[in-house]
Amino acid sequence: MKFSEIANRLTGISTPLLGVSWQPTDLEVSAARRVIAFLEDRRVLYAPEEMEMAEHCVRSVLEMRHFLSDEIGKHDAGSGFAASLRAMRAACRKFLDRVGVDGREVTLYANHHGHWASWTFYSALGEMRGTFGVHVAKIAAEFKLDVEDRLAEILPARADVDSDDDDRHPARPARRK
Repeated sequence: MKFSEIANRLTGISTPLLGVSWQPTDLEVSAARRVIAFLEDRRVLYAPEEMEMAEHCVRSVLEMRHFLSDEIGKHDAGSGFAASLRAMRAACRKFLDRVGVDGREVTLYANHHGHWASWTFYSALGEMRGTFGVHVAKIAAEFKLDVEDRLAEILPARADVDSDDDDRHPARPARRK
C-alpha cells in the first residue's frame, strides 16, 4: 500500500504551529524502514487465524518484542516513533500475558476451535493486530513509507468508507450483488 493511501486512513494528524515543520533524521527514517520491513515478514500480524499455530505465534511475538526493545533503546524516548515502538511492544507483552508461553493451557488448546482457550487466543491476537495496525500506519505516515499489502491488511479502515460497501478489502471476498 502506498504512503498516500495510508495517510488518507489516519485522522487527527496535527501540523506544527506557525508553519514550523519537522524533518526526520536519516537515522530515524532508516529505523522506521527497518521496523516496517521486519513487521512485513511477521505472519502473526496478518495471516488468517485458522492458518496460525498458537505456538508459532507465541514464538513470533517473542521475537517481535525483543526486536522492538532493541529498537527503542536506539531512539529518543520522547519521540513519537519511540512511543509507537513502546505501544507495539506493550501489545506483544499483553498478548503473551493473556495466552501464556511455553506450552501453557491456552497455547496448548488454542487450535481446538470451540475450546475457551481458542477464544482467549484469537481475542488476544485480534487486539494485538489492531494495536500494531494503528502504529504501523502512524509510522508509515510520519516517515512517508509504503507498506506491503499483506501487512496493510491490519491498518485502520478509512473513515470515509462504509465497511459494508468496501468490497475491495483484501481480507474479505467481494460480495455478490
